[in-house]
Amino acid sequence: MTERTDRGLSPRRKLYDRTLRVLLWGAAGLTCALLAGLVGVILVRGLPHVTWEMLTSEESVLKGVIGILPNIISTLALVAGTLVIVLPLGVCAAIYLTEYARNRRLVELIEFATETLTGIPSILFGLVGMLFFTQLLGWKSSLRAGVMTLVIMILPTIVRTTQESLKTVPQSYREAALGLGSGKWHMVRTAVLPSAVDGIVTGCILAVGRIVGESAALLYTAGSASVLIGSVGQLLPAAGGNPLVALFLWLKKLYTTGGGSLTVALYMYSMERGKLEVGFAIAAILMLITLLINLLAKTVGKKLRRE
Repeated sequence: MTERTDRGLSPRRKLYDRTLRVLLWGAAGLTCALLAGLVGVILVRGLPHVTWEMLTSEESVLKGVIGILPNIISTLALVAGTLVIVLPLGVCAAIYLTEYARNRRLVELIEFATETLTGIPSILFGLVGMLFFTQLLGWKSSLRAGVMTLVIMILPTIVRTTQESLKTVPQSYREAALGLGSGKWHMVRTAVLPSAVDGIVTGCILAVGRIVGESAALLYTAGSASVLIGSVGQLLPAAGGNPLVALFLWLKKLYTTGGGSLTVALYMYSMERGKLEVGFAIAAILMLITLLINLLAKTVGKKLRRE
């Protein structure tokens, strides 16, 4: 392959081409090595300290128990609550800006604003969330305040990734669908969106990564509590024996209560208490949870493309 591409080139050009190829392969190899080393160190130092008791209990200073089950529940609740709100908003906004908006100056202004918001430090979003959601609205430190803050943080990323994915869909797809008698929305739903699924899934994965890795904004809005709020079964009498009502009451209690995510727990254990082995264990759990969520997003994306 190299000989085939080097034919007809001068010796100087061949040397230049091969030098660049070596540099590219070296950069790629160095990046992979750094990533593998980082993942390897975290897993090697963290997995031996992961125990079943840690995963299924809450922390108790009196009993000397280190448990992160409340933090796992808070992290999953933050991911689920944020994605449920931000994905429909972001995708619909991107569809409108790409397919329906006619005022190009307004579209360019919105695109500039979204690009600017993606570069703002997360701690500023945390301060705004604390002032607006926890103090002005009176939500105090709670998961719903954390969810809404994360929605504001991640919405620009979802809009931009979805918008760029929609722009890559060939214009001929739209013209063919409209030529066959499809309406505007039918064309978007059947011709454009299926071709842009990869970009939407990529935006979802980026959103999950930022949610799982966020700590500064959540310290201001969701708090750092690590206490279980009870189970759904305990709320069955108050729900009249209806499990769906009991689940609704449990979710309501969960999102109106403060709770620290795994990244907040990682910070508290490793920096505030000096327990690095627990910090590495939480880091390993975070990596595994992120991997599982990303695999789930990829699977859903493949299913949507087939349909």
